[in-house]
Amino acid sequence: MPAYILLVGPPGAGKGTQAKRLCERLGLLHVSSGDLFREHLKNKTDLGQKAQGYIDFGELVPDDLTIAMIRERLTRPDAANGAVLDGYPRTHPQAQALDGMLSELGGQVDVVVYIHVSMSALIRRLTGRWMCRKAGHIYHEDFDPPQRPGVCDVDGSELYKRSDDSEETVTYRIQVYLEQTAPLVTHYRRKGVVIEVDGEQPIEKVTEAVLALLPARIVS
Repeated sequence: MPAYILLVGPPGAGKGTQAKRLCERLGLLHVSSGDLFREHLKNKTDLGQKAQGYIDFGELVPDDLTIAMIRERLTRPDAANGAVLDGYPRTHPQAQALDGMLSELGGQVDVVVYIHVSMSALIRRLTGRWMCRKAGHIYHEDFDPPQRPGVCDVDGSELYKRSDDSEETVTYRIQVYLEQTAPLVTHYRRKGVVIEVDGEQPIEKVTEAVLALLPARIVS
């Protein structure tokens, strides 16, 4: 039976970092909604072209398109053992759609990892973040600076600060999360599948805390 783990938490909680670490330890596929969008847009797939139409007009991509991308990814052979989902679902309708989708695939949401981080820590993390232009490698001016300022250690490309990493935008993004996504924790608590970890610990300790709380059948 495939295993499905969701990572839930505000922007800057470290969901992407923990998803990659958990996938390496558990042998599961990492499914990032952001990565999926970029893949479909880059490859100009049918789904990507439909999404591009909304993005070009500054509109939100409808749930049905996002759901279709997730469904397509989870039906590929490398997802047979399950996946760690990062960035999806974001809303209650998406959560309901995911429940139905996983049921069709012979699985269910086994665990929801809620990574809790204070507002002040989130703002400090996000406003100090830099990314490389070539491959999106992430650095932080306080916690993980590059060896040379403004240059990626991996590929030598220029580092830049995303427009949505200003303090004003970061605060808005967190507020949107609190209004739209945080209620999902309540939804999954009713199902008894939520585990909560302190996301302000060092990265390694967050990973170990999650692994210690996962069901034995997933870890073994």
